[in-house]
Amino acid sequence: MNIREIAKRAGVSTATVSNVINGKLSKVSQETKAKIDEIIKETGYKPSVMARSLVKKESRLIGVVVPYLGKDEDFFTNPYNAHIIASLEKYIRRKDYYLMLRCVGDPREILPLLSSWNVDGAFFLGVYKDEVPEIRKQIDIPIVYLDTYAPGEKIVNIGIEDYRGGYLSARYLIGKGHKKLALVTPDIESEGVIKERYRGFSDACKEAGVPLKKGNIYYSESTYNSAVVVGQDIGINSGDFTAIACMSDIVAFGVIEGLKQCGIRVPYDMSVIGFDNLPDCELMTPKLTSVAQDFEWKARKASDYLFKMIESGVQITADERQHIRVYERQSVRSLNE
Repeated sequence: MNIREIAKRAGVSTATVSNVINGKLSKVSQETKAKIDEIIKETGYKPSVMARSLVKKESRLIGVVVPYLGKDEDFFTNPYNAHIIASLEKYIRRKDYYLMLRCVGDPREILPLLSSWNVDGAFFLGVYKDEVPEIRKQIDIPIVYLDTYAPGEKIVNIGIEDYRGGYLSARYLIGKGHKKLALVTPDIESEGVIKERYRGFSDACKEAGVPLKKGNIYYSESTYNSAVVVGQDIGINSGDFTAIACMSDIVAFGVIEGLKQCGIRVPYDMSVIGFDNLPDCELMTPKLTSVAQDFEWKARKASDYLFKMIESGVQITADERQHIRVYERQSVRSLNE
């Protein structure tokens, strides 16, 4: 079944059938529309999504871009990506749109593809400030950024209070009596999420008179295997640390495994706190104490802004950050008792 056959059965032109399919009803009577709709229902005809996209200049596609992944990596390498993508997809689906996911090394690689697919909007997860102007320059569609620090840029960004998260991580451990702290983090040179968390952690240590020297900081990629090696390094050369703060839960999982392989028990011999509060924290032994963020809140806020821009055609500027807290479980021992 195609448009010509529907038009023949209805006794109308193919242009009239096309107008009904694409919602252009100003020149179509209700009687004719009802007749065409009935034929479409009877025959099970499904119009071409791409053809409708060209006619209506909309695709019902929302791009979700996960940057900084190598060719051999996938977004499941870090469970955070999987959870935030799952939350975004739910809100995209509720609006009767479809998610187009792309993992890239450089977020600018995806720009020509987003244009050629005529996506109606896009989410970018955690890009650097200097990449934002180029993204905005090359594609003229509604965009919402997540976990992006780009002061001065007129964008919508949804994130969390990263500085507060780092601060709370240190204050929580210090409040439990820990004075010899190690920090496991990705590179902290670039402006953004990790640097803000590091600044908060460092400031809390300074306020409490707790040393945070070069030898207290260990660097790890945000992957489980990389963190296992760091956990082993700390286990072998612990420097008398009593607690370790990790800048993500996936790193905390790996660090705990590395410590375990060195015969160090969490929390009895070493306390560990994570960051993100992934559902996986409940599956660990011991269950992981973590700085908690709400994935649903981020996805809902981001989706609300994106679809508001899509539906109104008006560009919005906003920077909303979620208030976060420590979710206490079993991986931190109190030394005050």
